[in-house]
Amino acid sequence: MALMMKSSASLKAVSAGRSRRAVVVRATKYDEELIKTANTVASKGRGILAMDESNATCGKRLDSIGVENTEENRRAYRELLVTAPGLGQYISGAILFEETLYQSTKSGKKFVDVMKEQNIVPGIKVDKGLVPLSNTNGESWCMGLDGLDKRCAEYYKAGARFAKWRSVVSIPHGPSIIAARDCAYGLARYAAIAQNAGLVPIVEPEVLLDGEHDIDRCLEVQEAIWAETFKYMADNKVMFEGILLKPAMVTPGADCKNKAGPAKVAEYTLKMLRRRVPPAVPGIMFLSGGQSELESTLNLNAMNQSPNPWHVSFSYARALQNTVLKTWQGKPENVQAAQAALLKRAKANSDAQQGKYDASTEGKEAAQGMYEKGYVY
Repeated sequence: MALMMKSSASLKAVSAGRSRRAVVVRATKYDEELIKTANTVASKGRGILAMDESNATCGKRLDSIGVENTEENRRAYRELLVTAPGLGQYISGAILFEETLYQSTKSGKKFVDVMKEQNIVPGIKVDKGLVPLSNTNGESWCMGLDGLDKRCAEYYKAGARFAKWRSVVSIPHGPSIIAARDCAYGLARYAAIAQNAGLVPIVEPEVLLDGEHDIDRCLEVQEAIWAETFKYMADNKVMFEGILLKPAMVTPGADCKNKAGPAKVAEYTLKMLRRRVPPAVPGIMFLSGGQSELESTLNLNAMNQSPNPWHVSFSYARALQNTVLKTWQGKPENVQAAQAALLKRAKANSDAQQGKYDASTEGKEAAQGMYEKGYVY
């Protein structure tokens, strides 16, 4: 009997030891750097310029102003963006497409070096795009985990210090349990891999604007997907102090008859974040998701009228670039005016990040909607 009791006690001790080992916090050689990078991007009055459109999507943008989609034209446009004088005062990071990460200015200076001189952290899109998810009602899943560790290592060598992976959640088409789970788990695996390669992961389960749903339904879905995403990130031992989030704002669907103003969008969005996002996360960098330049800035400003546990800012593409493209028109003589347009929008969102945006100086073009049903990056 004594032997059996001793054996049982030994087994409990072993089991307890395993339990303790199971909750040991992970650590990598990049932890301190990840925290520093995340906090640099999430710095006061600054946000992210998302310029990571694929070649095909960039081609659509260029086509809208009558410019041919060639590598040189894409390079010229992106040079216009990264060389805007004083951009680093408002922009802390820029997400690049792989092509752009390795490109240089016309004079031969690498874009990455140009950005670093303005204290803008280079980032990189690492997912491989969305494809249909079998046996669902038109939902999708995001490819790119295969070989991601090697790609991230190469991007780090090239100068990137944060990464972006975009998955989507469709309310009209679901969201089904399997689609939500795949979205959350894929983001968690990506985040763990990126951190182990020295890249701060931007976590982006975008709840699409498509649909007729009201703001309460959007809140319900956002809470569900973020709960699942954080659960899987915890399972994968992702360090929350070394990540950034890129959520959609909580809004009614684009086709909903009951619209919501900035105060209500801010109320619902902050409610969702407080219920789901730990204060350890340094920054919330909102996507614009097809909102107009004016609308996205007004909503951000409304969210910064009182202190938040995190840096609440922006990671905009179209909402920073729409007027820039129209001003540029592919003409070298318009570069300076186009850069001025970029700085105007960047400053407006910098002000909104600090809760002091004044919309009285905005022109009519800033209020033009940019929503596209089924938009593809």
